[in-house]
Amino acid sequence: MNKVNIAEKFTQFNSYWDPKIVGELNGQYVKLVKLKDEFVWHHHEEEDELFLVIKGELTIKLRDGEIWLNEGEFYIIPKGIEHLPVAEKEVHVLLFEPKNTLNTGNTASEKTVSELEVI
Repeated sequence: MNKVNIAEKFTQFNSYWDPKIVGELNGQYVKLVKLKDEFVWHHHEEEDELFLVIKGELTIKLRDGEIWLNEGEFYIIPKGIEHLPVAEKEVHVLLFEPKNTLNTGNTASEKTVSELEVI
């Protein structure tokens, strides 16, 4: 395993809501993703999901409130909690989650990515 330069990895893709694998440990993937606009309401039955904002600002809507994340902040969505990520401007996020976690959780949509690219 070589060291990973997160900023350099973000230059390798331009797509939104399309997570890229940059690392793997203990049955978990480390993913990078660019976000812009609104995603889809969803939840993950069996997996917690960590959102770490590398660049920009991210809002995570919950059914009972909102979480606002700035650069250098993270939030863990507990399994089973419905959420909707929203990025008014482009946001760079690091995700840490089990390998079998589907980006749209229990919701199939045009934003579902079932085959992840390793960069």
